[in-house]
Amino acid sequence: MNDSSMGEFKETDISHAILESYSEKFGRALESDVAIVGAGPSGLVAAWRLAQAGFRVVVLEKRLSPGGGVWGGSLGMNEVVVQKQALGILDEAGVRHHSRGRIFTADAMELASALCLKALHAGAALLNLMVAEDLCLHESRVTGVVANRTMLGENFPIDPIVFSSRAVIDATGHEAVLAHCLQRRGLLENSPERLPGEGPMDAPSGEHFVENSVTELYPGLWVTGMSICASVGGPRMGPIFGGMLLSGSRVAALIGQSLKGTGPMPST
Repeated sequence: MNDSSMGEFKETDISHAILESYSEKFGRALESDVAIVGAGPSGLVAAWRLAQAGFRVVVLEKRLSPGGGVWGGSLGMNEVVVQKQALGILDEAGVRHHSRGRIFTADAMELASALCLKALHAGAALLNLMVAEDLCLHESRVTGVVANRTMLGENFPIDPIVFSSRAVIDATGHEAVLAHCLQRRGLLENSPERLPGEGPMDAPSGEHFVENSVTELYPGLWVTGMSICASVGGPRMGPIFGGMLLSGSRVAALIGQSLKGTGPMPST
């Protein structure tokens, strides 16, 4: 006997379900405590930590898949390296790791997937295929992100949409997209003609630098991960990701402290 239950819905039921569910998620994401641009390891850890602390968080990722450079490891070899100081984050995320002398390796797929799940299960909203075009400023403070659909806004005259937030994190990696938005308008300190950019590779120094150089680059705009090296100068570190994880945790702690006086935005 055939099971007729599979025929109890129409194709348009599927379309309605997707449209309604996504619209609800998108609508809730328009206002948040923290908007994070870039869903690499640093951005995802920051989202996880901030959402875990009760803040409303939205992550905007321009690519189809979140995870940033984690997926490829080095030369497409999907293993990543972390140092001992970052193992606590891996353990908390349930990511297995293996000792390789003074450093440790983990499966890139497992790490990227675990960070996505941790951020989502903590309550962060993650919107992929969203590219940041600009920043919103009011009274000399960043108040949100101007975003568009990946590839559409870049190729057609389509107006963007605004995600309003009390703090914004540039976690766009080597591109430092949001820092460049301010720099090209001469809004950064001393109005440099160009951002310092990354220095030559020095993995040990780079790992230390990205963890300890997290900063509020401009009122309301914070930088984390490789965006730090690109925007304030610092050595690149290649295919080692412990500093990225620790940097995301640190920026979350600092933003949490800065927003603590007002508390998280009420849920809607």
